[in-house]
Amino acid sequence: MDIQQAQSNMRSAYFGGGPGVAVSGLVWLAAGVVAMLHSPRTAMLTLFFGGMAIHPLGVLLTKLMGRSGQHQKGSPLAHLAMESTAILLLGVFIAFTAAQAKVEWFFPVMLIIIGGRYLLFQSMYGMRVYWTLGLVLAGAGVAAILTNPGIATTALLGGGIEVIAALFILLQQRQTQSASTAEQNNAG
Repeated sequence: MDIQQAQSNMRSAYFGGGPGVAVSGLVWLAAGVVAMLHSPRTAMLTLFFGGMAIHPLGVLLTKLMGRSGQHQKGSPLAHLAMESTAILLLGVFIAFTAAQAKVEWFFPVMLIIIGGRYLLFQSMYGMRVYWTLGLVLAGAGVAAILTNPGIATTALLGGGIEVIAALFILLQQRQTQSASTAEQNNAG
């Protein structure tokens, strides 16, 4: 299996990653609401523990949308997915450490780290939208560090960016699927 075939399989199996991005966005939005209603630490824990549920809930949503939620065995991209998760876990440590110095830095640092992780998704899915998403999230994180808009605002911004990106990805994948189906019908 070459890289393009593996990317095509990942796009098909995981609906372009859109369901996972949507769930992640909802977790960020939940953390933002918690930040408004409770303490910053509780919001941080909401993102941390909610983040643990992103992949399983994303796969469940993917399956509900009619996709397998599982890539082909032997995919050369399977390791990249695991490696990007390891980077994310290291990033969570960095974000919690930064929050010890200044609690307002937790969510911006997480935006930068998650943005960096999404840059790798372009290689996994072969979709340039992930470069855009990664850069926008990282840029939002940098802007939040420089302007300090508040913990809730930063979390809500991250969630909003991801939800909008997820809708774009899902619509793009739906259009690609419709075009592929029409092409197959015309060929048959």
